[in-house]
Amino acid sequence: MRDWLEHSQIAIYFVAVAAGCFSAMLLPGTARLESAINPALALMLYVTFLQVPVAELGGAFTRVRFILPLLLTNFLLVPLLVAVLVSFLPQNPLLILGVLLVLLTPCIDYVVTFSQLGRADARLLLASTPVLLIVQILLLPVYLHLFLGENASELVQPAPFIHAFIWLIAVPLILAALTQFMARKSHFAQKASECLGLLPVPATASVLFIVVAAMLPQLGEAWSVAVQAVPVYVAFAALAPLCGWGMAKVFRLEPAAGRAIAFSAATRNSLVILPLALAVPGAVPVLPAVIVAQTMVELISELVYVRLIPRLGRNNV
Repeated sequence: MRDWLEHSQIAIYFVAVAAGCFSAMLLPGTARLESAINPALALMLYVTFLQVPVAELGGAFTRVRFILPLLLTNFLLVPLLVAVLVSFLPQNPLLILGVLLVLLTPCIDYVVTFSQLGRADARLLLASTPVLLIVQILLLPVYLHLFLGENASELVQPAPFIHAFIWLIAVPLILAALTQFMARKSHFAQKASECLGLLPVPATASVLFIVVAAMLPQLGEAWSVAVQAVPVYVAFAALAPLCGWGMAKVFRLEPAAGRAIAFSAATRNSLVILPLALAVPGAVPVLPAVIVAQTMVELISELVYVRLIPRLGRNNV
């Protein structure tokens, strides 16, 4: 069942998005689902963290040969690429903020299963996701200040970031660690943990459904603003994997590890970043529309990645 879910996840995600769209159009009151976004995200991250041996997280920082190019790609090359791409956007502060929020934050959940489908070293990437998460939380305010200057302090307040870190990151991570500890002590807890291992794909699909169903009725004319970001998202989707693969070549990584960095560079943290965007004053409807637009472009891009990225380094294997 777990293998089927992982290999069918792209189709499952598109079905979830389509179901969210139809629900928003046909059913009244789906905007009230907005209150369920954070709990659904917390569940998604909890079951994702369960796949990571939390007791070994400290060891992730010691995998320098992989971690260093991964961090350089996501927090040096990608921001440079984003700096170039956002220069082509209209001078709309909320549009630019939405693009920055989503493109400057590397994915820490479904990128693992996408990379596995794309013959990348998914285990190495999975073990590194907490490192990516911690670094992006620390660096995102810095990057926003660099890109937006004084506007950053007006648009982004620290309180929502702290709240999101506690409830969407720290709490799920601690619960995952406790679950893993109990699974080593109890046969029942071990079986429960194995059952929870089936949930990452359904949990992600649930988040997509809830986000689309809750946000679509509120977007209105905001789609006309979000569409302006689509060319930037398409350009990013084409160039970001090349940044990751190029960095991997510089560090002479094995092809599977290089593919993992390519996937990480291209796949963004749109679902996790959405609650931060919703906390920005005047965010609705523009920021959600800009972020959801990136998710749609990314899901289509992943269909291409899982077919093309496995060819990277194939002759060297």
